[in-house]
Parts: sequence; structure tokens; C-alpha cells
Amino acid sequence: MPLHVSPAPAPALRSVLTALGSPTAVREARTPALRAAQGPVTPELPLPVHVLDRITPEGVSATRLAAWRFLIRCGDHAVAAAETKLTADGWAFSHFFEGPYVTSTERALRQAEGMSQPYQPRLLSVPGLYMLTLWLHGDLSADGATGHPAANDLLVPLAPAPPGIAAHRPHRVAELLPVLTHRVTPIRLMGSPA
Repeated sequence: MPLHVSPAPAPALRSVLTALGSPTAVREARTPALRAAQGPVTPELPLPVHVLDRITPEGVSATRLAAWRFLIRCGDHAVAAAETKLTADGWAFSHFFEGPYVTSTERALRQAEGMSQPYQPRLLSVPGLYMLTLWLHGDLSADGATGHPAANDLLVPLAPAPPGIAAHRPHRVAELLPVLTHRVTPIRLMGSPA
């Protein structure tokens, strides 16, 4: 089934297009693949990046929108990504980057396109575990910039995933959040204050 990609805010897309058109921004980017790209590069697949700030014992999560990320395509694959952030003046270009999360995101999106149920793709960052997941939201009409993971949504950990969590294996939110709760919760050491 096709993925239902939410449209990014127009200023976010404009800021990425402006950065891609700026020889200075591209030259100063720490992305050798973007600097070496032969042919036109285009921002595609805007994904809202939500941050999982906390997981309650009941499994209810608190998320917030932190950025919009665009895969930068050259030819038939992504060579980098561009991220925008919300500033006091609206959405602005933040930075270009490359690395394993770019290729892993592209792989997870292809995997999701082959699923029988349609989803709205998003990214969910779990800073406490240095973990990034493709969040496949089941409500196709939802605003991609809002909401929190529903029990039946899928989370696909991107590579590199934390030890003990398999990358590219889809998990229902109701199954994965309890596992993350135990991992994110700090362990009280003997002799430490309560």
C-alpha cells in the first residue's frame, strides 16, 4: 500500500530548497556525498521528527514535534538528509547530514510500502536510548505535526538500533513501549539517594 506522506510546512521546504541552491551551504556541509553528487538533487519524503520525551508506566507516551526531515535524492537513492527546525520566525533550515540513518530510513520506507495496510510515516526519536524509529501512524487523516503513538501504530527501529532491539523489525507500539520503559528508566544504584 502506498504511504500517505504529510506535506511539510511550505517555509520548511523553501528553506531546504534555498540551502540546496546555495553553493556555500552545500560546500560547507559535512556531507561528502552531497558535495560529490552528480546531477540534480531534490528534497523528497518530508517526515515530521517527533521526540519521545517520556514513557509513563502505563505506556502512554509524551511526544513533541522537533523538526521536519527531508531525504535528499540524487538519481535513484538518497545521498543525504536535510533537517529544519522551528524558530521564533518559523521553520528554518538547520543542517545537512548523511550516515546510517539516511540509508536505514530509505530502507524502512521501502519496507513499509510493501505492507498491506496504509500508514502515515513519521520519525520518532528516543534520545534516552540514542534510538530513531520510523513511526507508521495508522490515522491517515491526522496532522503529521501532532499526536502521539497509538497502541496499534508500528515502530520500525532504524539501524543502528540499541543492543537487543532488532533494526527494521516492525513492532506494535503497545509491544515496544513497555520494553523501552524499562530501558529508559534509570536504575537506582545501592547507596544512591532515593
